[in-house]
Amino acid sequence: MSNSAPKVYLDYTQETLDRAYDQRNWASNADAIIRAYADDSATIRAKHPHRYAVPYGPSDDETLDIFAPANPAPGAKAKIHVHVHGGSWRNLSKDDESFIAPTFTSHGAICVILNFSMIPKVRIPQMVAQLRGAIRWVHKHAAELGGDPDQIHLSGHSSGGHLAGVLMTRDWAEDGLPADVLKSGLLISGMFDMRPVMLSARSSYVTLSDAEVHDMSAILHIDRLRAPIVLSWGGLESPEFQRHPQAFAAAVKAAGKPVSTRPCEGVNHFEILQQLADPKTALSRAALGLMGLGG
Repeated sequence: MSNSAPKVYLDYTQETLDRAYDQRNWASNADAIIRAYADDSATIRAKHPHRYAVPYGPSDDETLDIFAPANPAPGAKAKIHVHVHGGSWRNLSKDDESFIAPTFTSHGAICVILNFSMIPKVRIPQMVAQLRGAIRWVHKHAAELGGDPDQIHLSGHSSGGHLAGVLMTRDWAEDGLPADVLKSGLLISGMFDMRPVMLSARSSYVTLSDAEVHDMSAILHIDRLRAPIVLSWGGLESPEFQRHPQAFAAAVKAAGKPVSTRPCEGVNHFEILQQLADPKTALSRAALGLMGLGG
């Protein structure tokens, strides 16, 4: 009789599934990279023109930073790139991911970095509700920022990639916005099916009902996807964080909707976001290409 542990999802035992959802098992330099996020972001904010902590909602957490284009064309309406930070739905803030802004502003776009409440203050559905409010705010105020409300593009990393995936597959008519208010999505190292996530150790702090698991799983709402997306992951990430974007990409392709993948070999879950700070990387070129900015 075999003594092997039972499988809880695909070929994972509970131990191996838990390990696959803890990126620190796969990135020994995680703390150093996260410190670099904060340091590099502070440097960018110190030298780059921007509006800091602009309120978009009623709570203190509902703020955003707006980075202006480096060389705006007179009278032109800039395209807008909106970014959702990561941090396992419970860590980090907009202040940790300002460092990506110059990739977009150097190409004439506005870059908006979103903040929002996190666990334990709120649950994931409330995060999504806040972020929907942020998109409404950006759309409403785009013109006064010098931007184009019909050219709003989205990115997110890690748990921010999950949240961005949910936003890309929402019914925006409920918010009084065009169905295609988001013109593209760059989803980096995200989770797009919450069912296996809730079988992992992350369920110790992520609480979702069965209906919410369904609602927060982008892969189950591909019919609502209205714009092209790019899925990216690091070659040194855990098996689950490589499987999620590939499975989502395959499902979107099977639905006949525009999708492409940009695997980044040789980088882990934390290093991959740094690729978005260099306009010459494949990841940055994909982001700029989605926006029609010569990527």
